[in-house]
Amino acid sequence: MRRSRLTYACLSALLVLGGWTAAGTGQATADDSPTTADRAPAAASASASASGGLLQAMQRDLGLTKERAQARLDAERTATAVEPKAREAAGSAFGGSWFDARGERLTVGLTADASPATVRRVEATGAAVRTVEHTARELDSAKARIDRIDAPAGVSSWHVDPAAGTVVVNVVKGERADNDVRRFVSRARAAGPVTVRTVASAPSTFAAGTVGGDPYYTGNVRCSIGFSVHGGFVTAGHCGQPGAGVRGWDGSYIGTFQGSSFPDNDYAWVSVGSGWWTVPVVLGWGTVSDQLVRGSGEAPVGASVCRSGSTTHWHCGTVLAKNETVNYSQGAVHQMTKTSVCAEPGDSGGSFISGDQAQGVTSGGWGNCSSGGETWFQPVNEILGRYGLTLHTA
Repeated sequence: MRRSRLTYACLSALLVLGGWTAAGTGQATADDSPTTADRAPAAASASASASGGLLQAMQRDLGLTKERAQARLDAERTATAVEPKAREAAGSAFGGSWFDARGERLTVGLTADASPATVRRVEATGAAVRTVEHTARELDSAKARIDRIDAPAGVSSWHVDPAAGTVVVNVVKGERADNDVRRFVSRARAAGPVTVRTVASAPSTFAAGTVGGDPYYTGNVRCSIGFSVHGGFVTAGHCGQPGAGVRGWDGSYIGTFQGSSFPDNDYAWVSVGSGWWTVPVVLGWGTVSDQLVRGSGEAPVGASVCRSGSTTHWHCGTVLAKNETVNYSQGAVHQMTKTSVCAEPGDSGGSFISGDQAQGVTSGGWGNCSSGGETWFQPVNEILGRYGLTLHTA
């Protein structure tokens, strides 16, 4: 029994706490902790077809049939591979890219001055082409100027929307008339093309006080483990400071926060020891089988993505925006990815994954998994680069 519980402890703390099969996504619905036998490591296999549980999760969360869910996963895998080639082919005319769920194809924005030869080169990669007013560089520059403005609490976040050709500033419902919000919006409009949208609530991080379940703990905070790296795992920065000790689900010592950044960023990494080890596996939570992680290719805007955490387990949605600045009460966090996936306190630090590709660690959001909401993640490749880490892959 001790052997099986130790195996589970190592997996629960060092596996990615959320993921897909080699081709897809998944979701969990139960909050209660599975038994030790449920948590024994399962061999994850990569196959061209997604698991049945994964496809069922996509049907529930995205309203797809089983056949359409599988087709979408295949199309997203292709779009992820096409994006860097299309970006290079577009050159200076590149206006951003996104996954068109209806057409199941990557779409690339090109400015009106793009030459016919440029259009042909982009289309030759397999991407569709749409004419846009601004280049991605122009929109990114406008957002960078907005990043230098202090945002009041009534401003939720802001990001570049390449399909709309604008920087979207999200304002909390009922706060648009606030004088500080109006001043921020006025200064933002001076920075470049801006569209103001209303959101239901202000964002907050998803850390939680110590409760039962399958978490890791630091002090009296419960968070969820992110992706395994060689020597440890990555997670959310707001969960702990450098030097803080980390305990596993059973209270045993795992390791120590070696690096952490929050706000401005929301990432951290924890070294492991004391009999714990890392493996390139996504814990399935009984909804999908445990899966292998094979890389960290970045999924495009519009692609489906799943999140797993110690509170709400598996939930799926789509990528809504990239490089969004999120205005938490503790301060702004930059270069975040926004999704339509729900989350709740305790899910912080858990993994976002697309296909078999790691995407990022859960930061925060608004709403819950009963009424819905939005969640942001910090991209995993940024974390790996910041700390010189290597993702543990199969």
